Amino acid sequence: MTSYSWSILLVAMLLGVWEIAARLYDKSFLFPSPSAILIRLWELKTELFIHHLPPTALTILIGLSISIIIGSTLAIAMYSKKPIEQAFYPILIASQTIPVIALAPIFVLWFGYSIWSKVAVTVLITFFPITVSVFDGLRSSDKNLRELMLTMGASAKDIFYKLDLPSALPSFFSGLKVAVTLSVIGAAIGEWLGAQAGLGYFSRRMMTQFDSAAVFAPIVLLSAVGIIFFLLVVVLEKYFLQWRNHQ
Repeated sequence: MTSYSWSILLVAMLLGVWEIAARLYDKSFLFPSPSAILIRLWELKTELFIHHLPPTALTILIGLSISIIIGSTLAIAMYSKKPIEQAFYPILIASQTIPVIALAPIFVLWFGYSIWSKVAVTVLITFFPITVSVFDGLRSSDKNLRELMLTMGASAKDIFYKLDLPSALPSFFSGLKVAVTLSVIGAAIGEWLGAQAGLGYFSRRMMTQFDSAAVFAPIVLLSAVGIIFFLLVVVLEKYFLQWRNHQ
């Protein structure tokens, strides 16, 4: 069996158990079966794919882009200047102790039902793994190579671009994989608490109509979006880290 065969088998078994349990319970408005969810997903495909998937995907892309820029810049600044690390690192840790779901209504008050309230939630939940992973990656550069480059007359700029930055790339992609999956959660939370379109908004709307299968349908799509973005990061990682495979 291939490495993914066991996972596929396990998922198939869980879905089979879920299907049997839902049919035995026989209350689809509370506990829909996987087949009922797929049927509902097909029935709602036009509304979900055309009206609600694009706003959610856009929120994820904008939020991730801002997180990458802010997180990487902050990590480089903390690595370069000790006072900046001492000033920002404790705040960075403290920011993650605040429940994001408690701040989401505040973002709605500040930005209204526009896309920026959802982007703010996504940024808040994704910039931390990117910042920490880049910062740790920069600190993991080989000290012996650094000393060798210094004895050969390399400048601080040379050391950063030819040693520190390549050393941080594997950690950056590891953090980005975590951030990508969290971005889907952040976008869904933002849409749940205040939006006029999006998969999270649609799921909440269907909940008020006691249509459980329609509540699960956008969740299936959100999961698929997260997996697609994760695979894209894996492809980028393999492309930019080809040198690691040759070592």
